[in-house]
Order: sequence, then C-alpha cells, then structure tokens
Amino acid sequence: MPLAKALELAQEYDLDLVEVAANARPPVCKLMDYGKFKYESAMKAREARKNQAHTVIKEMKLRPKIDPHDYDTKKGHVVRFLKQGDKVKITIMFRGREQSRPELGYRLLQRLAEDVQDLGFVESNPKQDGRNMIMVLGPHKKKTEAMAEARQAQEARKAEAKANPGKSQNPAEAEASEAPSEEPAEA
Repeated sequence: MPLAKALELAQEYDLDLVEVAANARPPVCKLMDYGKFKYESAMKAREARKNQAHTVIKEMKLRPKIDPHDYDTKKGHVVRFLKQGDKVKITIMFRGREQSRPELGYRLLQRLAEDVQDLGFVESNPKQDGRNMIMVLGPHKKKTEAMAEARQAQEARKAEAKANPGKSQNPAEAEASEAPSEEPAEA
C-alpha cells in the first residue's frame, strides 16, 4: 500500500501509522494507538521488574568458641535468610591461638550446614582466608518463589483480618482484651 494511502487510512480511523520492520522489503507498518501501546509496554516492564529478584548475600559472623545459645540464635538468622531466598556467607573469625586450630571452625561450619540442609545447600565449601574461614550457603528455593510465598501469606492474613474485623491477630492482645479489668473498690 502506498505511504500516502496508509497515512490517510490512519487519519480516518484516528490511529497512528507505526513502522514495525524497517529493514524488510517493503517496510512493514501497522495501524495502532501508539500512546496505548507505550503505556501497555511500560506496564509490562514494571510488572517484570516487580517479579524480578536481585541476589543478596547476607553475612553471619561466628567465633569458634561460640556458646550453644548464641549458636542457636545465629542459626535462626541463617534459617530466616534461607527461607527468604537469600544466600548466606558464614564467616568464622579466629583470634590468637585459635588460628592454630582451624578444625574447630571447620566442624562448626559442617554442623551448621547439616542443621540447615533442608533449607539450603553448601554452595562453596569452607576455606581458610587469612584469619577467617568462609562458607557460602545457597537456598533451595529461588528468591522469586520465596517472595511469592510471602506475598500469598500476607494476602491470606489480610483476608482473615477482613473476615474477622473484631479479632486481634496477636494472641497476647486477644488474651488481654478478654481478661476482666480489675478496678479498685471504692470505700
């Protein structure tokens, strides 16, 4: 179709004449609402960015002579990071004479890897790096899956709160509101 005829047709239907394939012989054009096309492509790009996840490496620092309770706390943080889909870099810091006993750090890292093996895997094995020993754990599920699960859980909580507006989500607040208030008796 000649260019003049195509422009006339586009004007008649109040659309834009957009060149789709300039290198083709003859060049290919399309009648469309270009503003609407740009808006829809921007919305698709925004949606793709929303679902995109950037890899984050969280770090947890330990000492070879860590107390059992402190170990449990640090392990809890590692579990939370892996559930969120983040990689975790575990660093064991050696000081003084501890540097002559790297097997203590190695055993501690192996124990931590065994404790969280259902959530993650050892991405890089423990290796000595000067005064530190480093190991990287990777999550079994991807960041996007973890984000989707978290979003679903949040929507479920919102739906439950909407269905039961009078009930508190926090059990401690619910007990406090049900307990009878004690007021001093007047004499």
